Amino acid sequence: MNKVKFNRSEVDVGNILAMEHVNVTVPDQTLATLFYVNLLGFTRDPYMDFGPTNVWVNVGRQQFHLPTAKAQVLRGHIGVVVPDMASLMVRLEKMGRRLKDTQFRFMERKYYVDITCPWGNHLRCFPPGKFGKAQLGIPYVEFQVPAESVPGIKRFYEQVMGCRTLINKGKNQCEVLIGQEQFIRFKETRKSEPTYDGHHIAVYVSNFSGPHSYLKDNNLISEESDQNQYRFQTIVDPSNGKALFDIEHEVRSLHHPMYERHLVNRNAEQGFFNYQDGRDAFTPQKMV
Repeated sequence: MNKVKFNRSEVDVGNILAMEHVNVTVPDQTLATLFYVNLLGFTRDPYMDFGPTNVWVNVGRQQFHLPTAKAQVLRGHIGVVVPDMASLMVRLEKMGRRLKDTQFRFMERKYYVDITCPWGNHLRCFPPGKFGKAQLGIPYVEFQVPAESVPGIKRFYEQVMGCRTLINKGKNQCEVLIGQEQFIRFKETRKSEPTYDGHHIAVYVSNFSGPHSYLKDNNLISEESDQNQYRFQTIVDPSNGKALFDIEHEVRSLHHPMYERHLVNRNAEQGFFNYQDGRDAFTPQKMV
């Protein structure tokens, strides 16, 4: 008889199964492509071509959506896993010079690299191994939220969205667990909150109608997109209805045509002068 005690709740998965993309508008598609594709090594989606109005950038199983408009700046930072940190540093040093007249900057830390995009968005790049099996992707987004808002945010995602959550760092941070290897972190700050500019995230949920019912009853639906998608913007405390934080969620059902769409990713090490046949695509290595 096996007497080992297992904590079965550790592998439970909440209602949000995946965070697919982060959407921030940019004023210059050429500059955005230089930063996200050439410098960071990500891949412009080869199939979704919007011309000069938008670009989708693949990062493993996730994406950045970058429509053309006045720059939006996420209030926090975006966590990214890249396959090769040394190669990333070479590109930052070499191609970063072309962004010297923008807000672009970077700083190498002990476990990650902090990077600011040309318009002020903050990315934190990690090597593989930090977030499960991911070798390329967006494992998390961290939002800075008002002081004393985390308990209510935790209740919202547990009671309304049906998610598992964790409280850490002296109870001033809450992580909303997503699928196997993703999360959204809400971190309290006493700094004045910038005006919300409309940036958003997209998530897939298994229980599509449950959250919608609560959101609709409380006048929180911001868009009824179609049969398989709706949006809401304001996170409220379900215990008293108090508005806590604004971040638009593009909520999709598992019947959405984009669910589990295969995303093409290139090998950022491949180039004209060092070309090797058969190595064009990014192929994850076995983690030891």
